[in-house]
Amino acid sequence: MRILITGGAGYIGSHTAIKALESNHKVLIVDNFSNSSKTILDKIKYLTGKSFLFEKCDLLKKNKLKKIFFNFKPQIVIHFAGMKSVEESIKLPLYYFANNVTSSINLLEAMNENNCHSIIFSSSATVYGIPKYSPCDEKHPISPINPYGRSKFFTEEIINDWTSSKIENKSVILRYFNPVGAHKSGLIGESPKGNPNNLFPYLSDVITGKYNHLSVYGNDYETKDGTGVRDYIHVEDLAKAHINCLNFLSNKIKNEIINLGTGIGYSVLEIINEFEKTIKAKVPFTIKPRRFGDVGELVADNKKAFNLLEWKINNGLQEICEDTIRWIKLNN
Repeated sequence: MRILITGGAGYIGSHTAIKALESNHKVLIVDNFSNSSKTILDKIKYLTGKSFLFEKCDLLKKNKLKKIFFNFKPQIVIHFAGMKSVEESIKLPLYYFANNVTSSINLLEAMNENNCHSIIFSSSATVYGIPKYSPCDEKHPISPINPYGRSKFFTEEIINDWTSSKIENKSVILRYFNPVGAHKSGLIGESPKGNPNNLFPYLSDVITGKYNHLSVYGNDYETKDGTGVRDYIHVEDLAKAHINCLNFLSNKIKNEIINLGTGIGYSVLEIINEFEKTIKAKVPFTIKPRRFGDVGELVADNKKAFNLLEWKINNGLQEICEDTIRWIKLNN
């Protein structure tokens, strides 16, 4: 199958590109390196031993994007490209709507013009907002509380309307919970540019000494130890779900929205404790007030993913921490 992967040099995109190449698909990666590095492309080729195509392109450059489609003629698009910082989105909402929503419209237009009728979209559990219940299933009310979450939800709605516009159009929207971990080789992992906003990159920077302590925001939630509880899914398991989607889309499927998570919640303190066991050292942290918009618990109901995608979780918290540490040691 001919697969075009937007944001394919990024954290989740690169892991998915590896899985696609290992499954003998023909891959074209499109990325503008706004939050990734060109060196990732060499690592993908090294890890798979396979060649693939690459085009540097910002999805806001409509004409260049359409030319790429015309030349490659993909059968399916896996769409990762976009900005993903909640904090930054609050400061720069129009920037987020342009990069996440307008760029997706450009992508769908290019698909229309080149007879590409299938898309897998990288969405987020942030569309649920403050959960009314947990675990969250796909029928949970949608109520995003920040521009990032709204940009994901708006794009979901646009894709749903695009899917309905032609009988041959198909889509799968995947709502991620908390992707973490690294490739088993230790060569590819999460390395965001600028200051980290998520727990695992922040923890990694504390372990390497870039920061002298971790800030834990809130210890008075109604959770097992007062700190926030999240559903952390290994990036390799997440990537595998996208490959399973390819088979799913080949069947008589029109469109589906599917949660991707483990169904198990871990608190911030439990994550710290697991890292301390892995590195055999203490991780310094301080308790700070809750951040606006943070919720006490958010865990996935993943039954739909298991049933429809014939997907399973192969990595638990121990593997997540071990793979993260391996990535840290090899890249610092």
